Amino acid sequence: MTPQPNPQLGAAVAATDRAHVFHSWSAQELITPLAVAGADGSYFWDYEGNRYLDFTSGLVYTNIGYQHPKVVAAIQEQAASLATFAPAFAIEARSEAARLIAERTPGDLDKIFFTNGGAEAVENATRMARLHTGRPKVLSAYRSYHGATAAAINLTGDPRRWPSDTASAGVVHFWAPFLYRSPFYSENETQECERALTHLEDTIVFEGPGTIAAIILETIPGTAGIMPPPPGYLAGVRELCDRHGIVLVLDEVMAGFGRTGAWFAVDHYEGVVPDLLTFAKGVNSGYVPLGGVAISSAIAETFARRPYPGGLTYSGHPLACAAAVATLNVMADEGVVENAARVGADIIGPGLRDLAERHPSVGEVRGIGMFWALELVRDRETREPLVPYNATGEANAPMASFAAAAKANGLWPFVNMNRTHVVPPCTLTDAEAKAGLAALDRALDVADTHTI
Repeated sequence: MTPQPNPQLGAAVAATDRAHVFHSWSAQELITPLAVAGADGSYFWDYEGNRYLDFTSGLVYTNIGYQHPKVVAAIQEQAASLATFAPAFAIEARSEAARLIAERTPGDLDKIFFTNGGAEAVENATRMARLHTGRPKVLSAYRSYHGATAAAINLTGDPRRWPSDTASAGVVHFWAPFLYRSPFYSENETQECERALTHLEDTIVFEGPGTIAAIILETIPGTAGIMPPPPGYLAGVRELCDRHGIVLVLDEVMAGFGRTGAWFAVDHYEGVVPDLLTFAKGVNSGYVPLGGVAISSAIAETFARRPYPGGLTYSGHPLACAAAVATLNVMADEGVVENAARVGADIIGPGLRDLAERHPSVGEVRGIGMFWALELVRDRETREPLVPYNATGEANAPMASFAAAAKANGLWPFVNMNRTHVVPPCTLTDAEAKAGLAALDRALDVADTHTI
């Protein structure tokens, strides 16, 4: 689609937004949201006619790109036949979405509890774990994000937790592996894996194994930095959980449904099956809000004759489920998962590593599939971040200038702290990938000016 400029309408949209919309995670008077006129595939555009290659996939959810005609048609058809219905009934779209999801989850995760999004999935997964075990505590990693609802924000490790942390939510944080900034002074992945597992085991011992209901991990952490765990780590966590009767919850809200070049990120780690798996985002490419929990047979049995004390008015909403059915079928029919794996391995990964060789601001490249991060630094030797942890205002100026340069070159970047994440739609073409890398190359020239 060709953007048709309409600045007058764009100004009206922006003005109405400023008058009435309260935006997430923002000081309202310090933001200027872009007025978006439309989107298609891997691109979106504003009312001035500026088009951007979206390296954010919205909020890492448009896995099949914007406006896929088969998903749009499925939503329209569902709206025409049964636009909504209460969650206590068996509805074709709901049943089929659950079946298709269960077919793709690992192991015996065959029961699906639908939510409206990822945070509610995490809320219900931790509730299930606590009720299943009769224990109060949940362990989660410092470098993590699990959502903004009451339990999910306390489980979150990043600074967005701080203003809402009650310090009484039964959450204990620990350090998960991250070799580039190892808290364990490790020199290689083997050491990092062993030391991180020892640290987690010590945490379990000193917290009391009999008090811990669950350990929750993002299979591959997303917003916190896209850090694939070293070989053996997830298997080691699985063994610790089995030894102590702890439920393992893997959060695949961001990493699931093709993002890593597999249906789920856990598919990359042979023999690891969680007890609960949370999902959202890519399950229907974000076209209608949907999330859920995939539940093992053992935990499902806990609620076979005991009511599960939780539910949502819009659980398994027909429009959202119809979008999920269409999305999952599109992904299978059009080889979207395979495309993410191939483009990631053949173009994105090598391209980012080439950028790292030429730009002193790039400290490390991490990722897989369509799930990558560049760690930007002031000094490669000391690994000092390009901006301080949780920087704002003038302290964040180097990252702000990098982001502005990317946008000026037609690339919309995902920027968090001292990192830029490369998380485009899983349908990204070779040509689009190369165009995005070229724009990123030019933006990194600006980041380089802030290095030592």
